[in-house]
Amino acid sequence: MEVRYTPNPDSYKRMDTSELRKSFLLENLFIEDEIVLTYFDVDRLIAGSAIPIKKTLQLSGSKDELAAEYFAQRREIGIINIGGEGYIKTDDIKHSLQYKDALYVGRGTRLIEFSSKAEENPAKFYILSYPAHADYPTSHIKFADAEPVKLGSSKDVNKRVIYKYIHLNGIRSCQLVMGLTELEKGSIWNTMPAHLHQRRSEIYMYFNLVPDSVVFHIMGLPEETRNLVVRNQQAVLSPSWSIHCGATTQNYSFIWAMGGENQTFEDMDPVEMGRLK
Repeated sequence: MEVRYTPNPDSYKRMDTSELRKSFLLENLFIEDEIVLTYFDVDRLIAGSAIPIKKTLQLSGSKDELAAEYFAQRREIGIINIGGEGYIKTDDIKHSLQYKDALYVGRGTRLIEFSSKAEENPAKFYILSYPAHADYPTSHIKFADAEPVKLGSSKDVNKRVIYKYIHLNGIRSCQLVMGLTELEKGSIWNTMPAHLHQRRSEIYMYFNLVPDSVVFHIMGLPEETRNLVVRNQQAVLSPSWSIHCGATTQNYSFIWAMGGENQTFEDMDPVEMGRLK
């Protein structure tokens, strides 16, 4: 497990492109037949993935980073599959996840194993985890059952649908809020006008980008923004002091996840367009 300590707003102002990418961007997030995990000091977030092809992969605890007997001893986990059909075994229950299905794994789950139905079309499990201080049941939600919210317009080039999976009116959790957004053809902007989350951190994982298409992810202080060039199946961390929005050369999808002080999806601090520099 990689451990990252994120810069504060003052340090951020002095960072070059390579330093920003090293601190906030997860470039090699998906690796075949491996579980990849990165631990951020911001809200004790862990982001990672599992692509089981030739073997079953087990999410285990870490004595060094987590000081835990098993991974979910004091944590909850949100998982979304962006690949072929796969399976997640939690203790004695085996869950089948199709493309864009999600699974919430509650605190106290001892065994977590990942496998794919077919090697030629493996599952790609995107994993998000925050500390948990309450127990909620492990729950599976199909993409078709996720709550859709239509936003944006063709005029503003940001017509999109937000699908909520883990939230106050859906799958319940201790602090994790998670879902995915799909942009319609001809739309490229997400989350514009921008906003902040003083009470929460957030992380975006972009996917469904064709080769040679990139996202220009805008981050940083509203009055001193930077951009990161992000490619398919890469993720960007957004601390509470950073805006997070982006545009690309085609429509795309991204998974968003938040953790922190509350779970109110609408709890955002809007940034007026005139503030952006």
